[in-house]
Amino acid sequence: MNNNHTELKVVIGAGEYHNNPGWLHTQEEDLNLLDETTWQNMFEENSISAILAEHVWEHLTYDEGLQAAKICMKYLKASGYIRCAVPDRYFPDEDYQRVVQIGGPGPEDHPAASHKIVYDYKLLRALFEEAGFEVRLLEYFDEKGDFHQHDWDGSDGVIFRSKKYDPRNQGERMAAPSLILDAIKY
Repeated sequence: MNNNHTELKVVIGAGEYHNNPGWLHTQEEDLNLLDETTWQNMFEENSISAILAEHVWEHLTYDEGLQAAKICMKYLKASGYIRCAVPDRYFPDEDYQRVVQIGGPGPEDHPAASHKIVYDYKLLRALFEEAGFEVRLLEYFDEKGDFHQHDWDGSDGVIFRSKKYDPRNQGERMAAPSLILDAIKY
């Protein structure tokens, strides 16, 4: 991946966090993953080098996530990528799973209240592969609850809720991990 600052890099659903200086930070009202006209209004096809989506895809159904991935594919350059992070279904912590479950833990105003799916590494990888991407897993738990981490560079997109960057995940026990992957367009 390339860290050329002249390249167009986009954060989807940035919220109040701007962990990626030099990237274009967008909200749903600016750039809707399911409304291609919002993409057409902002970008040319094959113009984006990188897209970062931290805890966004779980707010879409599987079919909506697939549709969103296909739209992203159209606007990514060759060798462009989506760095995607979602809650991890295989993280072995009951409190975490209660919070990230479909519909969230309770009140309608909770950020997880609109969760529509909880991914494991196989399902999220399958979604992006079905959309035509090559997938590289970065951080995830497997079926046994074992954590796997592959080397990745924050200059290619910082995911705060990660083993690498979140202080809650340092040391012996993680508290707020994500399933993280890069989906690369070839």
